[in-house]
Amino acid sequence: MALEVYRNQGGKKLRCGYTTGTCAALAAQAAARALLLGETPAQASLVTPKGIPVQAPVLDLCRQPGGAYCAVEKDAGDDFDVTHGMKVGVWLYTAPEGIWVDGGEGVGRVTKPGLDQPVGAAAINRVPRQMIAQQLQDVMEQADYHGGLRCLVVLPQGRELAAKTFNPNLGIVGGLSVLGTTGIVEPQSLQALLDSIAVEVRMHAAQGFRGLRVTPGNYGEEFLAAYPKARQWPLVKCANFVGDTIDLCVEHGFRQVLLVGHIGKFIKLAGGVMNTHSRTADCRAEILTAHAALHGAGADTARQLMEAATTDECIRILDACGLRQAVLGTVLPKIQHHLDRRAGGGLAIGAVLFSNEYGLL
Repeated sequence: MALEVYRNQGGKKLRCGYTTGTCAALAAQAAARALLLGETPAQASLVTPKGIPVQAPVLDLCRQPGGAYCAVEKDAGDDFDVTHGMKVGVWLYTAPEGIWVDGGEGVGRVTKPGLDQPVGAAAINRVPRQMIAQQLQDVMEQADYHGGLRCLVVLPQGRELAAKTFNPNLGIVGGLSVLGTTGIVEPQSLQALLDSIAVEVRMHAAQGFRGLRVTPGNYGEEFLAAYPKARQWPLVKCANFVGDTIDLCVEHGFRQVLLVGHIGKFIKLAGGVMNTHSRTADCRAEILTAHAALHGAGADTARQLMEAATTDECIRILDACGLRQAVLGTVLPKIQHHLDRRAGGGLAIGAVLFSNEYGLL
């Protein structure tokens, strides 16, 4: 049944969901009830680490000698989550002793240090492992069972969906991660994205890198592909979290950071704006107009810049009056000033601006 927990964001009532880790714990509970108690559970329920009760229908119950399988469908609520609606299953087998949790089909494997789990382990994070173990322990006590259990988490769509996540960048191969610290998915969670960036920065630091390339997204990655010498450092996509990513780089001991971004985002850095999402600030035209005025642009040019739909159009206007280099000559030092201020002397930092139409600026 749907989780009836809501958050208000931007005047909208948005429904919360539950994490892949919660789904795995629910499926493990159901499989344990089938295996140890002989039940045919229609529902599974638990209380998440955040203290919110969750209940879900049990799917695809299957029994075999010494084993049982159950699945739960992921409900991400109103969050934009590629795993919404996928099945999270658990194969559970009796064992001589202990509780052993591993990943099967569709669960990724860790191949690089610095993540929640060690290299070689299934990408099932610490809290989901604890949630699964707790559900199994509870049923074992209810059944007065004193043996062990071997739990295999499976994500039938995991390999396919992993290509749409950060996992390939993190060195998690073969599938998805089983995540969640609270057990609950907050709708439209920007925190989840920032947490993913933090994991990636930490992983590169753990591998011994002290230089990093940072770009908001695909445009920057494609631009950098033309500069082979820049590939000596790993690349992290920061989305709109420029300032937070700089903070993470300082925290994890990086010594050099090169930011590479389209002028449409990075012009905002000249105004000290460190979250470049348009709902945080959109001062692109204002900054370019102010710097053009510093170099003698008249009212007509200023009006054109303020009315321009894109920063590429602003570059065209500046070229028409011969002011591009002069404007960039004052914009870039302002960007450098704000980057140095955010880094606080903790590392050497610089920025590259480009345009899809005009190339390197």
